[in-house]
Amino acid sequence: MAFSVRRGGAVCAVMMLVAVSGCGESGPTAAEAGETLKNHITELMKQRYALDVRITDSGGRDIPCGEGKAKRTFAATGRDPDSGRKADSLNTLLVGTLSAVASYRIVEDHGDAPIRLANEKYKTVLVLESPGKGQYAVRGETQCLPTS
Repeated sequence: MAFSVRRGGAVCAVMMLVAVSGCGESGPTAAEAGETLKNHITELMKQRYALDVRITDSGGRDIPCGEGKAKRTFAATGRDPDSGRKADSLNTLLVGTLSAVASYRIVEDHGDAPIRLANEKYKTVLVLESPGKGQYAVRGETQCLPTS
């Protein structure tokens, strides 16, 4: 009798491990990645000491992208203390500062055009598109992710 109780306990322990480890999909939901995106962008502005930061897209809602999945967006602008900096310089400053926030890799950079960066762990993409004249602009979106 003692043997089957121990075996039953072991089976129960294994089942709990399986439940906790999450045999289903791994990675963040759209809402979780959306919060991370928001935190990365606001922290980036804070680390750059941006002035007059404005949220231009507050996100917070699922944008359907098929098969029960959605993405989220977020965007902000701010002002650099040096109002004479050009777009390319501002974007370069943002890229340099971003390493203090999270690890993003550059996906696309063609000089004066916006710089596109991605973070595979958090399933987020940032676009640095400062227009120049000391104005920072950052927008982002999550990948298409499960809603729950």
